[in-house]
Amino acid sequence: MLAQQIGFFDRICAMFQFLKKIASPFTKMGSHLGQRIRFLFSKKIDDAAYEEMERLFYESDLGAHLSMELVDKVRSLLKKNPDMPTEEVLEAIRNHLRSILGPAPQPISITARPHVIMIVGVNGSGKTTSLAKLAAHYRKNNLKVLISASDTFRAASVEQLEKWAKATGSELVKSQPHSDPSAVAFDALAGAKARGIDVVLIDTAGRLQTKTELMHELAKIRRICQKQIPDAPHETLLVLDATVGQNAIDQAAAFHGFTPLTGIILTKLDGSAKGGIIVAIQHQLHIPIRWVGVGESADDLQPFDPRAFVDALL
Repeated sequence: MLAQQIGFFDRICAMFQFLKKIASPFTKMGSHLGQRIRFLFSKKIDDAAYEEMERLFYESDLGAHLSMELVDKVRSLLKKNPDMPTEEVLEAIRNHLRSILGPAPQPISITARPHVIMIVGVNGSGKTTSLAKLAAHYRKNNLKVLISASDTFRAASVEQLEKWAKATGSELVKSQPHSDPSAVAFDALAGAKARGIDVVLIDTAGRLQTKTELMHELAKIRRICQKQIPDAPHETLLVLDATVGQNAIDQAAAFHGFTPLTGIILTKLDGSAKGGIIVAIQHQLHIPIRWVGVGESADDLQPFDPRAFVDALL
C-alpha cells in the first residue's frame, strides 16, 4: 500500500512539473502586464489612466491599433457601468483577445505521404533548431522523417541538421555548399517518395525580408516542390523570434507575400518576450500561431494554446 501511495505521489509530482514547465513561460511573460493593469484600476480611472493603459498594452507588443481598440472597449464598458469590478473588466479584455486568437489550432492530419513542410525565417530566429524539434516530434509519433538541408548558403546549418538527424533518427538529404537550394529540395522529395517517408521538413536559407532577390528563392523552391508533388508544400511555417516585437509583423507580411504561410512558429517565449506580438500578428495578418518555443530542448516546442496564453497575459 505504501509503495502504491509513493508511486501515485511520484506520478502527481511528475504531472505537476510537466504542467509547470508549460505554463511558466507564459506566466513570466504576462505577470508584469497583469499586475500593472490591476494597479491602474486601484486608482481613479480618468483620461490619464486610459493613456497609461494604452501605453501598457502597446509596450506589451499588442500594437498601436489593438491597444487603442482595447482602451476604447474598456472606456465604453466603464461609461455604461462605472462600478464594474476590475476582474469583470479584465475578463472582457480576455474575451476580446480570445476572439482574435480563436480556438486552438487543430493538429494537421497527415493524409498525403509524404507530407511536406517548408520552414522559412530570418537568420537568428531559431529556424533550423525549430525544424529539428519538429523532426523529434514526428519521430516520437513513429513517423518516418526526412530533412532537406536546403540552406546551402550556411555550412553550419547543414552540420547542425546532420547532428539533429542522427539524434532523432531522421534521414537527411544534403548537397555541396552554395549549390542550388531548390535542387536539394527536388532530390529530397524524389527520395521521400521512393523510400516511403511520412514527413519531409525543408530547411531554407535565413534571409532578411527586405532582400527581394533572396525572397524569390523561396518561391522557386515552392515551384520545384510542386513538380514532384503537385500540392506541396502542404505547410509553410514561418519561424519568428518573439523578442523582436513589432518587427515580427513586418517579417510575417513580407514572407507571406512571397510564399503563402499556413502557420507561425514563435520562438524564445521563455526569454524577454512580452508576448503581445502573438495577438498582434493574428489581429493584423490572420496567420495562426501553430507552435511556440519555450526552451532549448527537443521537448520545448509545444502546440500553441491561445486560452492559456490569454489567461497568463492578464
